[in-house]
Amino acid sequence: MKFERWIRNHTNHLTVITGILIVAGLGAKWLGAAAFSQWLLAIASVIAAIPVVINAIEALRYKTISIELLVSIAVIGAFIIQEYAESAVVTFLFLFGSYLENKTLAKTRQSIKKLTEMAPTTANVVQPDGSVSEEDVDFLDEGDVVLVKTGGQVPVDGTIVSGAGYVNEASITGEAKPVKKQVGEAVFSGSLLTNGTVQIEATKVGDETTFAKIIELVEEAQDAKSPAEKFIDRFATYYTPAVLVLALLVWLFSQDFKLAITVLVLGCPGALVIGAPVSNVAGIGNGANHGVLIKGGDVMATLAKVDTFVFDKTGTLTRGETTVSAYRQYGNAPAVLPLVAKVEQQSDHPLGKAIIDYAADHAEQVAVPQIEQVATIKGQGLVATLENGEQLLVGNLRLLTANQVLITKEQEAAMRELQQAGSSTVLVALNAKLVALIGVADQIRPEVATQLGVLRNLGAQQLIMLTGDNQATAQAVGDQLGLDRVEAELLPEDKLTIVKELQAAGHKVAFVGDGINDSPSIATADIGIAMGGGTDVAVETSDVVLMRSDFAELVHGYGLAQKTMANLRENITIAILTVGFLLVGLMLGYIYMASGMLVHEGSILVVIFNAMRLLKYQVKKPKLDADQVNSTNNVLQSK
Repeated sequence: MKFERWIRNHTNHLTVITGILIVAGLGAKWLGAAAFSQWLLAIASVIAAIPVVINAIEALRYKTISIELLVSIAVIGAFIIQEYAESAVVTFLFLFGSYLENKTLAKTRQSIKKLTEMAPTTANVVQPDGSVSEEDVDFLDEGDVVLVKTGGQVPVDGTIVSGAGYVNEASITGEAKPVKKQVGEAVFSGSLLTNGTVQIEATKVGDETTFAKIIELVEEAQDAKSPAEKFIDRFATYYTPAVLVLALLVWLFSQDFKLAITVLVLGCPGALVIGAPVSNVAGIGNGANHGVLIKGGDVMATLAKVDTFVFDKTGTLTRGETTVSAYRQYGNAPAVLPLVAKVEQQSDHPLGKAIIDYAADHAEQVAVPQIEQVATIKGQGLVATLENGEQLLVGNLRLLTANQVLITKEQEAAMRELQQAGSSTVLVALNAKLVALIGVADQIRPEVATQLGVLRNLGAQQLIMLTGDNQATAQAVGDQLGLDRVEAELLPEDKLTIVKELQAAGHKVAFVGDGINDSPSIATADIGIAMGGGTDVAVETSDVVLMRSDFAELVHGYGLAQKTMANLRENITIAILTVGFLLVGLMLGYIYMASGMLVHEGSILVVIFNAMRLLKYQVKKPKLDADQVNSTNNVLQSK
């Protein structure tokens, strides 16, 4: 109805008018114009009651007994007993409280507003004839090439096909430091080109872009309810009718109609209903502003209870930026290293990239056999079939053992020496004979050791690393970081088994990985945390996404979840104590309708302002001493 829409659009104006009429009515009463005062207060009551009654009727259409219904009945009752001042003040306070509630809630959703404001709306599309035309981003297609100049926003997810520049990816990763991007590198919608000119071929457009999915994720997260909220919803469903019954009983037994109406007003569970969701919304908003995407109230509540963190190694505890630390070849074949590099091009494993880079700098330019087929053996390595029928194995000791490749004691000692120095080992066998041993080293993230200490201080009882790497290398990392348990040489299903064992032992488990290779464990753990860097898989498969892949974000998210749940409990306590205070005060005679409504609305503001403290939450940053800096900078580097 047009009338209802008009009332909803002008509720704030009606609130102001009601306030003016109340002041005028009370002033007229003070001046002795009692009849005129009653008229003014009655008009104020009617004006303020209209939006309240409309909301109550709307709720009844959906078979819901709302707080507005209680207030509406109370106002009607006040009119019957001609308590116009009471009804005017009650409705005004209710509307004014709703106004303040909406304003303060809007502040907790600033993260969404900031994100949506960053979303690009137009794009400069390069036409087949080389000309450029501005088009709405909604009309872009995959494969379109867009031009972005200095100061412009990237409108699509895509790959740079021409030019170079520095890109600020704060909207995706939360990191404002510009990153250099060149031809062939990926860029994300919503990021800002701070310097340079590039042409980008679109791989994802519109709602499919990473940026759009992040916005959708945060919106869904802020709407998702925690267990406490779900309980309160069920509680309110029965509580509100109970208040109506209580008010009826009070009237039947006391014959005091005014007292019954006052019970209706003071029994409204406003602070209880708003207290839990506002805490979750504020907490999730804080996380989004710090690069931690927490997928809803359920996740927040579970994360706060986590006592065991399980980590993948490569790319999680370590940088994932591996380099070849040693290369030992057995035999005189000159084509071994370039052949291995060619096979590794079929893999996206970090160790493979290190070997490819090393071969580009050290391998001789010689002809190598064509590769007919490459098979990936999960948890072991690669098996390549060459054009001449020979078989090349590139992987770990398990792969060689499965293919009956024997190694000498000297080769075994060399492998053990590399592992003890902190290097992962890649074994290369040609025709069932070991022909090369490659040591690859990875660096521990410099901040990890200190941040793991903060996790312990926040309540983490166990810190565990699960990796497919060899035991010696894994133990070197575990010793450096002071981990409670290190399990190595694991297949993905082995990691999954250990996660399930920890859960069966009664632990709340969070698995922290890259969101791709460890997806079974991330999905099975109570909380899956992706060191995602904004990738699609990370955003979609995990419960929590650390957008910068920064351990400080992990610590912030864990501390934030605990703080949010504590804040939620505080709000529920405040709400319950307020209702108790009002009902006791009503029975003892020191609380009346208007004063009780003032306390009631005040309690709603208290829980909102209490929740808003979460928006400023930050974990105290630990300081690295000189010894920690030096040790973390030098770990896992082979001499």
